[in-house]
Amino acid sequence: MIGPGSSRSRQTGGGGLSPPRLEWPTLALAAVIYGGWAAATRFHAALPWPVLLVIGGWLTAWHGSLQHEVIHDHPTPWPWVNTALGMPPLILWLPFELYRRSHKVHHVREHLTEPGLDPETRYLAPASGPLARAAGAAQATLLGRLVLGPLFDAAAFLADEALHLAGGDRERMRIWAVHLVWVSAVVAWLQFVCHMSLTDYLLFFVYPGVSLSLIRSYAEHRADPDPMKRTAAVERAPVLGLLFLFNNLHPAHHHQPGAPWYALPALYRREREHLLQATGGLVYDGYGDVFRRFLFRPHDALIHDEAVEARG
Repeated sequence: MIGPGSSRSRQTGGGGLSPPRLEWPTLALAAVIYGGWAAATRFHAALPWPVLLVIGGWLTAWHGSLQHEVIHDHPTPWPWVNTALGMPPLILWLPFELYRRSHKVHHVREHLTEPGLDPETRYLAPASGPLARAAGAAQATLLGRLVLGPLFDAAAFLADEALHLAGGDRERMRIWAVHLVWVSAVVAWLQFVCHMSLTDYLLFFVYPGVSLSLIRSYAEHRADPDPMKRTAAVERAPVLGLLFLFNNLHPAHHHQPGAPWYALPALYRREREHLLQATGGLVYDGYGDVFRRFLFRPHDALIHDEAVEARG
């Protein structure tokens, strides 16, 4: 996306254009997130546990949304500054560089939702074994995804990474070495400055934060024979929309991955008819609609081929 008054543009990861300038709303947001996280962890003992759960979960999920912005080359023209903004591992187990790599692959439209091609798909391949099918079935409803998803996602990711590292993947070893330095810094802050146990941090920050993030990803894609019809929009979501930095308007993001988060609502309003025509009208009326439909019912068939055939 070309910013107001800019005479040139730069290509962003995943396609699209963004302005070669400082994006002050995102820089201000980063200050709020990191400042809020530092304050919430430092003064955690003074907060009632329900308040800490809400604040900790919100800030951690918000940080994940910020990392997503950084992956798409926001908010500065300098990659090293952007990377520094996204690098701190507030959920501990996910190296930012690996998240960046997998998300860029996710933006290959022809591969959306396909197991083995889209690293962010929740669908399974027909050849998936019984353990994978059991784990997928346990998370098929929104309730299952929110309760079990953070644990299953972390376990599956770490198991896969262990195989890569055991196979001698030197590039991954480098990424994990840098990541562990950052993790050590986060843990040192928690232990020696905040006097907060790692168990409390996992319970009040990491788990609820990842769970909140999974609300967005649960229904934003759906298998379909036409790759253009695999992306959903969730309209009328002012609170969670802010938490997700308006990626609930997901067709707009996939249409222009370089557009900054604060430009997505206007972009979606302007292009709504075109976007919904392209996606086959895959739209939800707020997250209440998503909860009503899928809290206790599966979103789709677990096996990708079966889901595609159901709409083929």
